[in-house]
Amino acid sequence: MFRLALMSFAVAATSVFGDAPKKLLLVGQGPDGHAPQTHEYMAGVNIIEKLLKSNKGIEITNVKADGAWKEGPELMERADGVVFFVSEGAKWLQLEPARLLALQKLAKRGGGFVVLHWGMGCKEAQYIEAFVAISGGCHGGPDRKFQVIEEAKVELANTKHPILTRVTPFTVKEEFYYQLKFAKGEKAPQPLLKAQIDGKLETVCWAWERPDGGRSFGFSGLHFHENWKRAEIRRLVGQAVLWTLKLAVPEKGLAVDLKDVDLK
Repeated sequence: MFRLALMSFAVAATSVFGDAPKKLLLVGQGPDGHAPQTHEYMAGVNIIEKLLKSNKGIEITNVKADGAWKEGPELMERADGVVFFVSEGAKWLQLEPARLLALQKLAKRGGGFVVLHWGMGCKEAQYIEAFVAISGGCHGGPDRKFQVIEEAKVELANTKHPILTRVTPFTVKEEFYYQLKFAKGEKAPQPLLKAQIDGKLETVCWAWERPDGGRSFGFSGLHFHENWKRAEIRRLVGQAVLWTLKLAVPEKGLAVDLKDVDLK
């Protein structure tokens, strides 16, 4: 009887209080030497927070991770999902062993990981392998490819993926990273967006259902802050965060309307 009473209480508590919100950690940084209006990391993560703050299923922590960022490993260990919009993220993650270990622990328990633009990068090849094992893709090594394209035509590579709900093909001025290094194996990352670069369709965005049960997403665009004004890009990133947290993407797409002041 006592055991049945406990079970009844647990069911009742779930119905009254619901599931606990997913803890989302948004990680940005200050300027990294690029021209103003490019690599605007904190402005970017602030937009992601505004897109998702009304979702009661998410509890958001937004941090500026400059310097030693001593609290970083603990914040990642407490999170259900992490977004990196930082400078040379693959290297930055591994410069502090505790930082990498914390993200590996998050991945092992099925946490979500989102990387944007230079947040997926490294100039030296030694940082690629450990990063790809969590992210699924990396813009890394001395042979990495990137270029600014005045009118890049972007196509959908997988129209049935939840992340691409209500996302349509678009044309944009962007510095895309391409010919990325991807995880291999039976459950390899799935291309989501491809851009026409030098006459070829190149993968610039992917989603990965990792072997550990977690989910990762990467988008190599967003060099220019101006591109956050594109509803397709706001919806892409916002829905990617939901998907990596294993939250439902709305059937009609995430509401992504923001005021002009929010996009500055």
